[in-house]
Amino acid sequence: MRVTAEPGAARYSKHHEGFALFDSDCDAYNIKKATPFGRDLIAELAEACYKHGLKLGLYYSQELDWHHPHGGGYDKTTGCAGTAWYNNWDFPGADNKDYSICFNEKIKPQVKEIMTKYGDICLIWFDTPGVMTKAQSQELYDLVKQYQPDCLVNSRLGNGVYDYVSLGDNEIPAERPAKISKERAGDMQSMNDLFGFKYSPYNLYETAATLNDTWGFKYYDHNWKTPEQILANKQKLNGMGVNYLLNVGPDALGRIPSYSVDILRRVRELETQLLR
Repeated sequence: MRVTAEPGAARYSKHHEGFALFDSDCDAYNIKKATPFGRDLIAELAEACYKHGLKLGLYYSQELDWHHPHGGGYDKTTGCAGTAWYNNWDFPGADNKDYSICFNEKIKPQVKEIMTKYGDICLIWFDTPGVMTKAQSQELYDLVKQYQPDCLVNSRLGNGVYDYVSLGDNEIPAERPAKISKERAGDMQSMNDLFGFKYSPYNLYETAATLNDTWGFKYYDHNWKTPEQILANKQKLNGMGVNYLLNVGPDALGRIPSYSVDILRRVRELETQLLR
């Protein structure tokens, strides 16, 4: 937490594999019930954020869930890591999938859990709508607002239902359009595109980005961006009114790689020098 840049921290609560880093009553595939660790990591992170005066945001993969037989991703024809975007190794056959089953059995209950068990959540970062309907996106949005009215919801919830826009992964636009038409909000295909500016009701935008080429941890990925490059990206994005959401991937023991720590600390030093 001491390395995390103020004023907030966003953490994964469940990614595409379906494994929850919190104690969930609707699916035992989670860090407390299914591992020797036996503790609720999100609860501990929430407490640490409170202790250090940080706001807590949570990532939650709401459509892709490779542990549930009816998890999404079965609409995609291109492969993920050489196979499919849905779990075709345990649950083969895209034609017999029904995401609404996963949505009702797991997604909605878990979103309610993370909205009600960990104090104030400043934002929830959903990821790729896929097969979700507009009604399902709206239902999740309303669920979040029911329990956390001030919690921001990003555009990857899908179908034009959101508070702010997440641009594409590592997207550094050349410039911000002079005018962003609200009319696109009625075009669900363009609204679900991950890249590019789209209408934002509160004029809020962000780019989620990595320090190297990896969202998680790869010991062999040493294609690190320099502190100077990170600072230049931040300045360019901030100059367009875009937040720079930087990702740090801990290793298997939960340690933040020393390269990441060094880069972030050097960026802070460079920023401090510019303010003198």
